[in-house]
Amino acid sequence: MQSVSRAAGKDMVHMTIRESLEYWEKDYLSPYATLSMNSKGRIRDEEQCDIRPVFQRDRDRILHSKSFRRLKDKTQVFLTPEGDHYRTRLTHTLEVSQNARTIAKALKLNEDLVEAIALGHDLGHTPFGHAGERALNRVCPYGFEHSEQSVRTVDLLEKKGQGLNLTYEVRDGIRNHQTSGNPHTLEGKIVRLSDKIAYIHHDMDDAIRGGILKEEDVPREIGEVIGFTTGERLDHFIHDIVTTSFDQQDIRMSPPVEEAMKKLRGFMFERVYQNPVAKSEEGKAEVLMETLFQHYLKHIDDLPGEYLNLISQGEPREKVVCDYVGAMSDRFAIAQYEEIYIPKSWII
Repeated sequence: MQSVSRAAGKDMVHMTIRESLEYWEKDYLSPYATLSMNSKGRIRDEEQCDIRPVFQRDRDRILHSKSFRRLKDKTQVFLTPEGDHYRTRLTHTLEVSQNARTIAKALKLNEDLVEAIALGHDLGHTPFGHAGERALNRVCPYGFEHSEQSVRTVDLLEKKGQGLNLTYEVRDGIRNHQTSGNPHTLEGKIVRLSDKIAYIHHDMDDAIRGGILKEEDVPREIGEVIGFTTGERLDHFIHDIVTTSFDQQDIRMSPPVEEAMKKLRGFMFERVYQNPVAKSEEGKAEVLMETLFQHYLKHIDDLPGEYLNLISQGEPREKVVCDYVGAMSDRFAIAQYEEIYIPKSWII
């Protein structure tokens, strides 16, 4: 009960479980960790849970959200692959979360905050991966960017317009999880790096599974720095981040490993992300997304009531149509397209 004994005179008898956990964080975590008790708070004030600190509560809200469940039927990289073991947006999210928690635990940073950011970072992603994102960004006059859409999802779209009312720190980490982002917490920086590590690792694994790459295709100069198999590279990335960031007020890789990761990422863009075989169906997916957007913009009353409510509250029609189409799973988007445009007798 060390955390309780150092609770600045707090009465042990009247301390809630949440408060004891908050004081445990204060006693145990790194001085650079983001403490639950020091959160900048939520958009709307609400009563604290007596059991869970704020970041754990955010994690739970994300895990139980509809947008999180839809990730299981959203493309990661490969559209409609034949096989049960290719990643989806959901399994990508879980791998990001696991990598991030491993790093956070080793550095004594806030695992609840890391996990909440990781589980929420792609909630606003479109069906059909980045092909869907490109399509909506072209046709929507307000643009479309999945990290901002993830924040919009947790702030507004979840719970029929009420949002999840997450803490500032989780929302900041979600918004800034991409390469161009600059998270304000070390936990957010962990997720930002863990996202890159995860997709480089599992996209290469899937590319090897799909016959697009072989392990020996990776340039030797990269392998000599970070390993010659997907497992070796993942292990090296995580260990390097922990070693380089230990007892530091930053999260980073060592210069040689960071340079090797950049080269590996460039290799993946050349051989996988822009591969005409792997990406052969993306043009069709983009047309499907653009067509659905234009349809619902012309037939606005076809939107579900919760989206019509957003328009009545002053949200732009184009943005709300993007909200609806962008939130679809691959399967639902295809079904809606067939329902609208394919004669029933032609659907097998």
